[in-house]
Amino acid sequence: MYLDHIAATPLHPKALEAMLPYLKENFGNPQSLHSAGQEALSAVEEAREKVASLVNASESEIIFTSSGSESNNFVLKGMALALRDKGKHMVLSAIEHQSILQSAKSLEKLGFQFSSVPVDKYGLVNPEDVKRAITKETVLVSVMLANSEVGTIEPVAEIAKVCHSTNVLFHTDAVAAVGNIPVDIKQLGVDALSLAGDQFYGPKGSAALFLKKGTRLFPFIDGGIQEGGRRAGTENVAGIVGLGKAAEMAKIELENRIQKIKPLRDRLIERFPQKVERLFLTGHPGKRLPHHASFVVEFIEGEGMLLNLDMKGIAVSSGSACTSRALKASHVLLAMGFDHALAQGSIVFSLIEEITPEDIEYLLEVFPPIIERLRKMSPLYTKYLEEKKK
Repeated sequence: MYLDHIAATPLHPKALEAMLPYLKENFGNPQSLHSAGQEALSAVEEAREKVASLVNASESEIIFTSSGSESNNFVLKGMALALRDKGKHMVLSAIEHQSILQSAKSLEKLGFQFSSVPVDKYGLVNPEDVKRAITKETVLVSVMLANSEVGTIEPVAEIAKVCHSTNVLFHTDAVAAVGNIPVDIKQLGVDALSLAGDQFYGPKGSAALFLKKGTRLFPFIDGGIQEGGRRAGTENVAGIVGLGKAAEMAKIELENRIQKIKPLRDRLIERFPQKVERLFLTGHPGKRLPHHASFVVEFIEGEGMLLNLDMKGIAVSSGSACTSRALKASHVLLAMGFDHALAQGSIVFSLIEEITPEDIEYLLEVFPPIIERLRKMSPLYTKYLEEKKK
């Protein structure tokens, strides 16, 4: 039972079907002028239209990339360099993905500065905090649409209004959101948005950056005319086609997906605290991704829970997909006010519509004995029981 869909989703059968010809006989280079090349180019542009439609953008505003991390690097570094004559200051939230935070740290070496905006105990950013952080030197604000680790959905539309009232560009990392909730760039009012296909049944290595028409961006890769000269290199035609088909299917199926997944997620959120003492929900109880349930469990580490569940045939995550191997406390949970010890006990369940009520019942059955067994080996839990007796 795979419950780690924030790390990767399975490939949609229709996406695979659409990709196969471009992995075999239709192998032309989209930049070639002969018919084989033009056939590949047509497939790329059709996929661009489908991705644009998913987020209500124009085709010319979609730039294909290889991952959400690349899109985030691209937009942060590209905008910073393009606008450096105006200012060298950026505003980010404290719970951004590492691809945003590390990009900002790299830019610091080039003379840029960034301010970190705090979040509340639910992981929510206050738009007023963003407003206070903006200075005359600020050229860009980046706040994610939804956090993959705790599931919280941010008030992005309000933050965008704050930014535009001070003539500052706004980007949102929507990798965890696009394909899982309705996303409309016009309603959000963003200038740039990152998305990735492997979050909504597209192939790995397929992603995109929405860039509002007229927004300046320094090229990420030089050497060719691909993607309007902003990202050179031969296009990953099969991956792009798969991304386009996954976007098309997400637009068709999204409402049904949410209706099926959300009750299962709610069951986890309701039942887990009843089954396991000293277990706490992380993220906002209502303003959260419909397929996402995350917790911290006191007195034990996430790695132990993950490995023991894996032995029961259940794949889950502990912390974000990019930091789960780091074996350190999550910067997201620390920013939300959890102490280091409790933050170590992070566990994340992310569902898709193939998960059944019976699967959830199995998880609820096997999880408590795992926690009980792990806690018997925890000196912290032993100390807690001794103090509880007093």
